[in-house]
Amino acid sequence: MGQTVGMVRSWLAIAALPPLAACAVGPNYRPPAPATLGVPAAFSTPAPEGARPDLSRWWTNFGDPQLEAIVAAALKNNLDIAQAVSRLRQAREALIQQRAGLFPTLTATDSYSRLINIRGRTAGQFTAAGAVTENYALSGDVAYTADIFGGVRRGIEAARGSYQASGYDLAQVQATVASEVVRNYILARAAQAGAEIARGSLRVQDENLEIAGFRVQAGLVSSLDAEQIRAQRAQTATQVPSFDQSFEQAANRLGVLTGQAPGSLKAELFATKPIPQGPAAVPVGLPADLLRMRPDVQSAERNLAAATARIGVAKAQLLPQLTLSGGINSNAPSFDRLTDLITGRVFAQLAQTIFDAGRNRAVLRSNRAAAEQAFGAYKAAVLTALEDVENALTALRTAQARRAEFAVAAEASSNAALLARSQYRAGLTDITTLNTAEAALLTSQSGLAQAKADEAQALRQLYLALGGGWNADAPPPTAQPLKHGDGQPPRPAQ
Repeated sequence: MGQTVGMVRSWLAIAALPPLAACAVGPNYRPPAPATLGVPAAFSTPAPEGARPDLSRWWTNFGDPQLEAIVAAALKNNLDIAQAVSRLRQAREALIQQRAGLFPTLTATDSYSRLINIRGRTAGQFTAAGAVTENYALSGDVAYTADIFGGVRRGIEAARGSYQASGYDLAQVQATVASEVVRNYILARAAQAGAEIARGSLRVQDENLEIAGFRVQAGLVSSLDAEQIRAQRAQTATQVPSFDQSFEQAANRLGVLTGQAPGSLKAELFATKPIPQGPAAVPVGLPADLLRMRPDVQSAERNLAAATARIGVAKAQLLPQLTLSGGINSNAPSFDRLTDLITGRVFAQLAQTIFDAGRNRAVLRSNRAAAEQAFGAYKAAVLTALEDVENALTALRTAQARRAEFAVAAEASSNAALLARSQYRAGLTDITTLNTAEAALLTSQSGLAQAKADEAQALRQLYLALGGGWNADAPPPTAQPLKHGDGQPPRPAQ
């Protein structure tokens, strides 16, 4: 009995065995320094100085409540965001699966058999027909692979990095969706502005055509004047369907971005509103700030950390594996006698791969190459982020310059068109001068509207390039909290 009790204690000891603390093979990850990634000390494009503002809800800077409402609906119902949330949940479950490798596996089995004798004999003696023999059995088993060289812990480290990367990916999708909503909203309002300008020009050209008709009837001019104005009016009218098409496409896209049918927002957007305009300048901070502020850059860094950890996973496969197992079982003819006799076993196995035709070493080399690739992807993400900011600063500066010049041109063209109309009515100028003035006015007004739209788009581009659309000072989005203290880990130090 004492021996049985000892076996049971050994079995329970294996079941309660904590993860063995030992060194973890493979490189310990350290985030690359900004200089290693090619981050300069300052942007080459002139940028506004000052403290970087909060960009987590940058679209509110446009001061358009309808735009804010559409962005809120998209962040809540967008299908790309829903897919990113599902990928984040998958990454969380993968982390849980990896962490399970630190603990023993317990299984239990129970069975019952009933033997009814029809006719025969046992041990040379006849048994009565109908005799019943019952048997109860209960057993339990435990298996545990000791993480001597840290392969399991490196696997958890890799899974945790992938989980964090998925959180940053979700943040990037949310930021991109918000930016796409703003982009299409600006396109819709720009199309409305262009259509209004064209319709206003048509109304003026209708008046000019009427005046030309009166002058033709009076014999003051030939019908050439009326035909020239009619031709110009038709050319102006061709612009309206194009603007209407652009509005329809932008409105349809906004519907899909909010998780609805394409035409769901057309009625809400039908009323003409001005092109949203934000602040004239946005402080951008230092280039190194992008390593922390851009979720796509953060995701690339976490993927690099995960790839580095997988090198240790592959290294551990080259070293011996210690497996401990044990079990207890009991058999009895009745249930209440199961504890009369309990037997147990404990088994330890040390296994080492001797020959696998180079497979495990090939896996190690492959994981090292994957880490090198992840580093390249991280550096590319950093450089792309820098490029995005530089391009957005240039686009905003040039759009503002174009807007200022088009404003002057629109004012001068308006004055010239008014003079040309009054002089034509008085017979002091010809139809060519009038048509030229009207065409210049339409061009300058359209250019001004487009410059306003370009400025708004450049500002949107800059906000997105700076990592706007999420809270960079908080952890990335997470799935449900993990058990065993494996919730979202602290943000990595940069």
